[in-house]
Amino acid sequence: MTIHQHFSQAVSCVKDWLQVPKQLRQQGILGMNQRNHSFISRYNDRSKYPLVDDKLKTKLIAEQAGATVPELIGVIESQVHVRKIHQMVKNWPGFVIKPAQGSGGKGILVVTSHKEGCYTKPSGAVVSRQDVERHITNTLAGLFSLGGKNDVAVVENLIEFDESFADFSYEGVPDIRVIVFHGYPVMAMMRCSTASSDGKANLHQGAVGVGLDIATGRAVRAVQFDHPITQHPDTLCPLDQLEIPDWEQLLVLAASAWEMTGLGYIGTDMVIDKSRGPMVLELNARPGLAIQTANGAGLLPRLQKIEALTQQGIRHNSPEERVECSRSYFGFPD
Repeated sequence: MTIHQHFSQAVSCVKDWLQVPKQLRQQGILGMNQRNHSFISRYNDRSKYPLVDDKLKTKLIAEQAGATVPELIGVIESQVHVRKIHQMVKNWPGFVIKPAQGSGGKGILVVTSHKEGCYTKPSGAVVSRQDVERHITNTLAGLFSLGGKNDVAVVENLIEFDESFADFSYEGVPDIRVIVFHGYPVMAMMRCSTASSDGKANLHQGAVGVGLDIATGRAVRAVQFDHPITQHPDTLCPLDQLEIPDWEQLLVLAASAWEMTGLGYIGTDMVIDKSRGPMVLELNARPGLAIQTANGAGLLPRLQKIEALTQQGIRHNSPEERVECSRSYFGFPD
């Protein structure tokens, strides 16, 4: 069975897969409690969480490791500096404002163009200078941040996403989530924005999750709001045609997050820029489990496979070696 035949077949069975607990267990689905106890608590040193919970620190360690990251325009740390945003972005056609300690895509404001105090979002909606300032004020107050703590606003250059994704995402930049365990990429998906998600790659807000074959970067399944779909709801593009360019380079970058952070179980969020290629967007010490729904497969058997390797003393020291191993273990059969 080819990967495209599997994609079509998966659409008819994902709904049952989601609804039958026994089948979930048979598929090796990782639940939240088991994730927290057996993987996050066991393999992630809490002292290292600030490296990934704070996007500024993540950017720094990624750059120190030689990884490509979105260009930093500036940081707004206090209320008295909020109005400086307009001068800060004056010479930048597009930009993104995000909370340094945000989670789940909350508090991200994307501006694709601006002129004379009018800021245009990916949807075409226009917000005012005051709206932008209010958003930053809310960010500083911790409205979008982990634990509601006071935060800072990070302003980054807008990513120019690869044109090959134009029909797979609507009014926003798609990103790629890869779960990395002991430095091995074990499962991946692309999150494609929609009108429902307001141009954001957030599955809970209505973005499309497309499961990806670890070996090739090609689509194996797709879901929106946990329901199987075959085409993008806005562009109507067939999702089984999705294939990620520079896939091996992207996986190597994801695998290197282990060396960057020292975290054993981590979610790496990346994008592919048109001119700069794969780059690190964010890292997450508590990645969600929706990636299993997108792939129609459980994480547990893959994690146990890597655990068995480490217990046997088998080590692949470089990210390249670990990627090669993962592609051979977890790739979809032709």
